[in-house]
Amino acid sequence: MQDNDDLLSEDELALIHALQLAPRASWAELGHALGVDPVTVARRWQRLTARGAAWVGVSPGPRLFDRVCLAYLRIDCAAGQAGAAVEALARHPHLVTLERAAGPHHILATAGAADLAAMSRYTLDVLPALPEITAVRADLITHMFTEGGDWRIDALAPEQRTRLAAPAARPPSKRDRGRLTDQDRALLDALAQDGRAAYSALAAQLGTGAAAVKRRIDELTRLGLFRFRCDFARPLGGWPVAVTFWATAPTDQLHRIGHALVELPQIRNCAAITGTHNLLLQASLHSVADVLAFENQLAAAHPELTIGERVVTLRHDKLLGRVLDPQGRSMSVVAPDIWSAPGNRVRNG
Repeated sequence: MQDNDDLLSEDELALIHALQLAPRASWAELGHALGVDPVTVARRWQRLTARGAAWVGVSPGPRLFDRVCLAYLRIDCAAGQAGAAVEALARHPHLVTLERAAGPHHILATAGAADLAAMSRYTLDVLPALPEITAVRADLITHMFTEGGDWRIDALAPEQRTRLAAPAARPPSKRDRGRLTDQDRALLDALAQDGRAAYSALAAQLGTGAAAVKRRIDELTRLGLFRFRCDFARPLGGWPVAVTFWATAPTDQLHRIGHALVELPQIRNCAAITGTHNLLLQASLHSVADVLAFENQLAAAHPELTIGERVVTLRHDKLLGRVLDPQGRSMSVVAPDIWSAPGNRVRNG
């Protein structure tokens, strides 16, 4: 049973929602939106991060999906070996999420690689070589309609959200550098550890200037390659249930349905995929009883959509590089690195 002392308060949820909208906003900006002084906001965030209950990191931008190869994996393990497999897989920088599932497959995962050849090597050679793993099935993502960085909790009033609304993004200029360099990858590693790190701290870590760091972060986000994302321990915030649906939509209606589904507040991820089904949905819900109600909602809104399989997550073990405890709290970070050769880089959290 969950200790009520661990549950996130309304004030903490409001701060998390504010940081979902403006992950790198100043304490003054956040305090103005929340109606409290900046010192109070900073202390509240420090308490959240100290206990691993919330964090800010980096998330793929919409243009990154066109440049890399991503897949949803279903992994089977030898009897009694799922825990050992998760412990080993959590150190893989190519596996950005890990979940243990209440279904026919022991582990659900999201993997990223530089291209199809690298993904093939990872899923056909690297993963099956682990002694705990007996089978790997990959559904390649052909189009990402939305990912978890777009998901929002509902803890702020409309006027508070307006205060944190981001300004319209400037289109990339011809001078924008869209190729990711080794310096960029080092920067993203640092931001995975702390997405709110000061420019000066990042510059000291990378051996460059704070102005150069700011310019490159602005470029990468403006180009749609990366963005910042606030996450939290969902079981402590009232969203203990994650469910994955594999669905089939008529091919000529897939994009229309996919774009409509992302408007549902429960949807965390929605992607077109290869395989038996052509659509994958992941939703955050308040209870297991909500799974049937949500599926009925999907059926009523989109009768042409056929749900082929639904699986509830028993435990989130890794989320965008954050290794989690059973309550969803961040224990350590294995920064994603989808550009390195699979199998060459296994990290300790």
